[in-house]
Amino acid sequence: MRISWIFSLIVLLIVGAVVTLMLLDAGSVTYTIVWGVALLGVLLLMLFYRNVMRPLRAIANGIDLLRAQDFSSRLSPVGQREADRIVDMFNGMMASLKHERLKLREQNHFLDLLIDVSPMGIITLDSDGIISGANRAAARFLDFNTAKEMTGIRPDEIQSTLGNVIGNLKDREVRVVRLNDSMVYRCSRLSFMESGMSHPFYLIEKLTDEVMKAERKSYEKVIRMMAHEVNNSLTGIISVMGTAHEEIDDEDLKEAIAACEDRCRDMGAFITKFASAVKIPEPNKTNVDLADHLRKRAPLFESICTAAGSHLSMEIPDREVPVFIDPVLMEQVVTNIVKNAAESAGNGGMVRISIEEGSRLVITDNGPGISEEAAEMLFTPFFTTKETGHGLGLLLVSEVLNSHGCRFSLETCPDGLTRFSIRF
Repeated sequence: MRISWIFSLIVLLIVGAVVTLMLLDAGSVTYTIVWGVALLGVLLLMLFYRNVMRPLRAIANGIDLLRAQDFSSRLSPVGQREADRIVDMFNGMMASLKHERLKLREQNHFLDLLIDVSPMGIITLDSDGIISGANRAAARFLDFNTAKEMTGIRPDEIQSTLGNVIGNLKDREVRVVRLNDSMVYRCSRLSFMESGMSHPFYLIEKLTDEVMKAERKSYEKVIRMMAHEVNNSLTGIISVMGTAHEEIDDEDLKEAIAACEDRCRDMGAFITKFASAVKIPEPNKTNVDLADHLRKRAPLFESICTAAGSHLSMEIPDREVPVFIDPVLMEQVVTNIVKNAAESAGNGGMVRISIEEGSRLVITDNGPGISEEAAEMLFTPFFTTKETGHGLGLLLVSEVLNSHGCRFSLETCPDGLTRFSIRF
């Protein structure tokens, strides 16, 4: 029989007894019997409430606390031994849940802090492939001001070179890319399980420093070996040729020996140039007016462009453009970039030097542009697209600009012009 029916029968018994007492004469035997029945019903009701209803109400209150996830409240004893055992067990369970929840919250908070300050970019996606979260490193790598700006968009909608890379990654794919600013990243698309569903996420790891150190170590070793072996050999050869030049009377043979000596000296200069690439000094920075710095070197840039057959134009503002740089090293950088731009533009081409958006230096040329294959190899040691190039010019440029903390890029834009942009 259901508890509610028992409760209803007891209430009906009490109500019936009270009504009957109202109809009977006081003092009769029937009155006394009905009075006893009414008293028994009240006692049964009290016992029923104490032994059944209070435990049930306590259980109902406990269920409400669980539903509301209120793990701080506790149930009070009901005065019934078996029911109080259940109450004690419930209170112990609630204490354990509160402790575990607090521990989990602390762990999640610690994990959030780790993710936020991690040097590795982390991007999480929801089930629809839309960015649901990102940390500060990811925002910095993908040219966003804050991580919050990234939420609500798809990875393939990010307007940057690195955004295009991660937007095209397949599940569990790992790819290492070198961008047009010499930065090297390892991008991974992985997934984790939550609530029985797979949620993809991206990891973006900056490898620039490690790769540059490894590359520098490699080409330093190569250049030192080349310089040592070649210079030792050239010294002996030049010495022998000098002696032969003095001893021989044949003018034609003397001329041939002199040409060989010149070639050896050129080879020595060539290997010295290679060796100089590993001896870039630390920048001695000072406050410089970039606009004035470029104006004073305009004749040098003009001569470089004239030698390549291209035309130079300069768009330098009249205002002061303060930057904190090493003027000597920066002159080498700009000269190298202008030389590359002029050679790319060629005869009849155009090279423009301009200062835009405050202090952003842009060197533009209208040459044939950079192919996709070459774009992935820019700033790599010994890589060059020139027949007579050594592959060290852009390497020197990137070393100096990175030592200055500059952000830079070299790319052929949709308008067909190639731009080297430097942000100080």
